Amino acid sequence: MVPRTLFGPEHEEFRKNVRRFFAEEIMPHHDRWEEQQHIDRKVWNRAGELGFLCLTIPEEYGGMGADRLYSTVLMEEQTFAGASGVGFSVHSDIIANYIFNFGTEAQKKHWLPKMASGEAVGAVAMTEPGTGSDLQAIKARAVKDGDDYVINGSKIFITNGYLADIVVVAVKTGESGEGAKDVSLILVEADRPGFSKAKPLKKVGMKAQDTCELFFENVRVPQSNLLGTKEGMGFVMLMKELAWERLIIAILSIAGADAALKTTLEYTRNRKVFGKPVASYQNSRFKLAEMKAEIAIGQVFVDRCLELQLKNKLGADAAAAAKYWTSDLLCKVVDECVQLHGGYGYMLEYPIARAYIDSRASRIYGGTNEIMKELIARTM
Repeated sequence: MVPRTLFGPEHEEFRKNVRRFFAEEIMPHHDRWEEQQHIDRKVWNRAGELGFLCLTIPEEYGGMGADRLYSTVLMEEQTFAGASGVGFSVHSDIIANYIFNFGTEAQKKHWLPKMASGEAVGAVAMTEPGTGSDLQAIKARAVKDGDDYVINGSKIFITNGYLADIVVVAVKTGESGEGAKDVSLILVEADRPGFSKAKPLKKVGMKAQDTCELFFENVRVPQSNLLGTKEGMGFVMLMKELAWERLIIAILSIAGADAALKTTLEYTRNRKVFGKPVASYQNSRFKLAEMKAEIAIGQVFVDRCLELQLKNKLGADAAAAAKYWTSDLLCKVVDECVQLHGGYGYMLEYPIARAYIDSRASRIYGGTNEIMKELIARTM
């Protein structure tokens, strides 16, 4: 198929180190983490020690100052390994970006080095029990009181929420009635009185990822914790970062589809039915061929989006298309691969069964695929 040309020798050398890290220090513990519903806290410190966190953040703030292809490599290798419990991309490529792009110098100097070292784990809290993709309808509110904000409300489905030390919280700060203009982003430290975390949510898949509900009851933070130069910038900041966030899901999805195909190809070559390998039957060969072709097509589009992202030219419609199409493809591929495994495809000891339960959320988080189609339609 079409060879990939995005990565240079330095990216591939980095890939080897990341692959070794996931194989030796992540996957041997993953079953235990699924039981406890979160990874060990020390994993964050180890990832920081190895320089695997906040890769694109400048060196002056503790990062590597690398391009986003390094982040892409890490995401791909995490997916190939099956390490669905590790929330590095949310921490490094979403929360750290909010702070770096919109934070004050004091905020950047305080938080980014801690995030790069793994001393502080980051999360972003947007979704609420009553609001999903409609961020303008959030109910959590921050009210000024002296030099502080007092925050009340709750958030749900928060990745890294259980272990988080710093959370970027979307709140209403105004009452204009215009929705988007009332939304602000505020940094909230996890040790603030009134801020509490529920136990990790019991999910269908991605069980080692510490997804939880957060509660804010008269949480008092200084007004200097506001991200941006003034109130009401939250929605604009969210929109500026969402294209990259959705491309992240596309990167993970197309890598997940590729991983599913490879493990299935190996299985069908070794598994015999009526004295012949499953892969030797025409139906199997055609199914495998269809998946290979569709994954190659998706990879080319994702790589093209990456090229545009590196130039800061990725449009919201292209990112939405990438997220919607690849996550749909991932679920389609994984389902076909389970079928080719037969009964063993339903056994959790096989990677394809784990992929089956882990992949379904990709069509929901980052904005549902129905919302992606709506965004694309608005540009037509």
